[in-house]
Amino acid sequence: LHVNHSLKELDLSLTGIPDAGISALAEALMVNQTLEKLDLRDIGLSAKAASALASALCVNHSLKVLNFFGNVIPHAGVSSLAGALMVNQSLEELDLRYTGLSAEGTIRLASALCVNSSLKVLNLFGNKIPDAGVSALA
Repeated sequence: LHVNHSLKELDLSLTGIPDAGISALAEALMVNQTLEKLDLRDIGLSAKAASALASALCVNHSLKVLNFFGNVIPHAGVSSLAGALMVNQSLEELDLRYTGLSAEGTIRLASALCVNSSLKVLNLFGNKIPDAGVSALA
């Protein structure tokens, strides 16, 4: 991805990629200008890995679709993603189905939505979002 100028979609779902692999992927996303869709379903994403990807989202201008379905992302990771959404202006779809969102994480995402103008689809299906989180999204 560092030097590839043609790849548009990358599906790494169910690969169990370790944190070091996600960190390398995040570094590549910081310079890649062609990848539009990244599927990371059910890879066992840690807070550290989510934070690395969030850092990449802060500078990446090509990624439009990001899928985290089935990764239980700890609060620190969700917080980092929400922070990235505040500055990213290319992401259009974010799939956070079955990611174990907490009230705090949902509140942070809701705050990011107030600032972000590019996100068109945010899928939170399968999360047991507490009332405080639902209120923040309303």
